[in-house]
Order: sequence, then C-alpha cells, then structure tokens
Amino acid sequence: MAGYAGTTEERLALRTFVKLVRTATTLSARLNRPLAQAGLTESQFGVLEALLHLGPMHQRELAGKILRTPGNVTLVLDQLEARGLVRRERGSEDRRCIQVHLTPTGEALVNGLFPAHAARLVEEMRLLSENEQRELGRLCRRLMRPDADLMATPAGDGAVRPDAAHGSISNEEQDT
Repeated sequence: MAGYAGTTEERLALRTFVKLVRTATTLSARLNRPLAQAGLTESQFGVLEALLHLGPMHQRELAGKILRTPGNVTLVLDQLEARGLVRRERGSEDRRCIQVHLTPTGEALVNGLFPAHAARLVEEMRLLSENEQRELGRLCRRLMRPDADLMATPAGDGAVRPDAAHGSISNEEQDT
C-alpha cells in the first residue's frame, strides 16, 4: 500500500485501515504474551473467560461470543478438553446440541489469569482519556456496519467479523 497512487480518499482509507490493524495486532500481542506463558491462545482464553462470566453455553453460541467460526471453536474446545479445562455435554433430547462447561481446573486457571489480564488492558487503555476510549468504541461500532451479515464471513485466521456484541460485554457497557 505504500506508494499506492490511488485517489486521496483511497490512500486515506488504506492508511487508516493499516493503523487500525497494526494497533489491534500490537495490543493483542502485548496482552496475550502472559496467556501464552500459561499455555493458552487468545481463543482458548476467550472461551474460558466467556464460560466464567456467562456460564455454560451452547458451542455455536460460544463461537459467536468469542468471534470465531464454529469450526475453529471445535478445535479450541478439543484442546481445552484434552487439558481438562472444559467439558462438553450432548443434549439428552437433541444430541446435536452441545453444551460447554468450565471444569473446576479451568475455572481456577481463568480466575487466576483474568484479574491480571484486565489490569493489563486497563493500563494499555490509559493512554487514552475516558472520553477518547468512548469515542474509539463509538467509531469502532460504526465501522462494524450492523446492516451486513458479517458473522457468516470467516477470516483467514478462524476469526469472524463481528456484527453484534462480543464476549461478556453488555449492551449498556458498549454504549459508555
């Protein structure tokens, strides 16, 4: 994109997009380093965190909460289950329905990691004032374009493009 001779509007859009992606990638790398030291990927931690704060849920619902494809979540759950951090239960009436639960070991792990993770996130965001954080959130929501069916479009890394709230953040918290 460097040196791209497109229109002024195209160059501005490209530069802005690159800054957005670089920022998100850099923040994620810094936040996820301690998770990797605990043997967890961002997706694995996202599953554990969602189950801790939201309780047991259907596997497909969990995929939406952590913004990953159902196929990616199946792989993540396989890994977490092998470590004894989650367990899956098939529905008694509909065997296709799989409910995911934290195990006591998984709960202890995420309870041990989450407070420090939240503190790191707060520290990273302190670079922005409260008003700037709210404005950034507002601008990001605007870019998510709720009119598009983005959840159906997987990204190359197993992520999906969000069209709704993510994780355990309530609609109230999104508006602040």
